[in-house]
Formats: sequence, structure tokens, C-alpha cells
Amino acid sequence: MMKRILTISFLLCSVLFAKAQSVDEMVEQAKQLELQMKEETALDKDKEILKIQPGEIRAMNQASQMCSRIGNRQKDKSAKTNYFNQAKSYAQSALKIDPNNADANLAMAVAMGRMALISGAKEKVAASKDVKKYAELAIKFNPNLAQAYHVLGKWNYEVANLNVFERGAAKMLFGGLPDGSLKNAIVNYEKCRQLDPAFLLNYYELARAYKADDQQDKAIEVLKKALSLRSIYQDDASIKADCKKMLDDLQ
Repeated sequence: MMKRILTISFLLCSVLFAKAQSVDEMVEQAKQLELQMKEETALDKDKEILKIQPGEIRAMNQASQMCSRIGNRQKDKSAKTNYFNQAKSYAQSALKIDPNNADANLAMAVAMGRMALISGAKEKVAASKDVKKYAELAIKFNPNLAQAYHVLGKWNYEVANLNVFERGAAKMLFGGLPDGSLKNAIVNYEKCRQLDPAFLLNYYELARAYKADDQQDKAIEVLKKALSLRSIYQDDASIKADCKKMLDDLQ
């Protein structure tokens, strides 16, 4: 009897180990698909992982980021909104499992930031507060998470450029927003660049901030550096084209 119990236990452990190993391999495959600039396929792989192991937080985090990026490429606002809502849902699921997970907080900040940029004044202001909160939490839990500083830089840039209607909505809903400035945007973008010198989107946004701050020489320097970098993600070719256009306008 004892031998039978031990045999069953051994077989059960073997199955669980094989399943865990399989999920780890699938998570790595999803990451490789992202780096191969196949983000839709990476998202499909993440969904496959979550069918096998619904609590796999790495797949939730990547699925959220993929939805944010894919959604940002959509032309139709309703399609964008659908993807951004999915991104938020995946991030929420990850945060329920581990509220202290830096990547989950980053994914939520990105999803809400993307949604804010296509929303009306009231919705944009409401989302803006959460973007800052989740970006700061991501940094709290991982001070070396480069993209969290990028999001915080983007938050400062957008708040510094709120129009009169958006500022009115902020005052009416929340009594105003925390101060955002081009100076703080630049500080955070530069911190991101220090931590991840290959992140192309950060160069484009940093150049925009320098340009808006009347530091054209620095903007040109940043854009030239961006154009020398290797493309890593699916959007990088498009980002390089935007960098080239801005550089041509400045020179």
C-alpha cells in the first residue's frame, strides 16, 4: 500500500514539474516572439499560457504590455479602446495576485496612460492620477525599472501641456493635479536612458521634451543617437522615422 502511495506521489510530482517546466518554456517563447517583433503572436502565446496556468503573472504582465502596444497602432479609436481595456484587465489580474509586483504596476501605468491619451478632458485627468500612482509604485518595488521612469517622464510632459479645459476638469474633479513640468519630464527620461540605453521610444520623447524646453541642441543630440540604435521592438522602425522627421525639422 505504501509503495503504491509513493508511486502515485512520484507520478503526480513528475506531472506538476513537467507542467511548470512547460509553462516556463512558453513564457520564454512569448518573450522571444516579442523580440522577434511578432507582438500579436506573443499575445496569443500569453493567452495560451493563461489557459494552462491562469495565475501566471509573467504572462499577464506581458499580455498587458502587448495589448497596450498593439492598441496604440490601431487606427480606429474603438479598436484602440478595446485593446487598452484588455491591457488594463490583464494588469488588474496581475495586481490582484501580487500588488507589489513592479512589472504589474508598470503595465497598469502604461495601460491607463494609453487610455488617457485618447480620452476626453475629464477622463484624461482622472486616469492621469492613476498613471502617476502606478508608475511611482513600480519604481518603489524596482528602482531600476527603466520604463517606469519613462512613464513618469511622459506623465510630467503631458501634465505640463494640459490645455485650459483639462486644467479646469482637474480643478473641478480633484482640486487640481500635482505639478508636472518639462524639467521633471527630462529628469525622468534621462534616468530611463541611463538604465536602458537601448529603449528607442524614450529617445523620441526625451527629444520632444528638450525641444519644448527650447534646448534644441540637446534634442538634436538625442535624435542622432536614437537613429544610430538597433531596432528591438516592433514599433522601433516607426519611432526611428518620427525621430528622423523631427531631426530634419530642427536642422
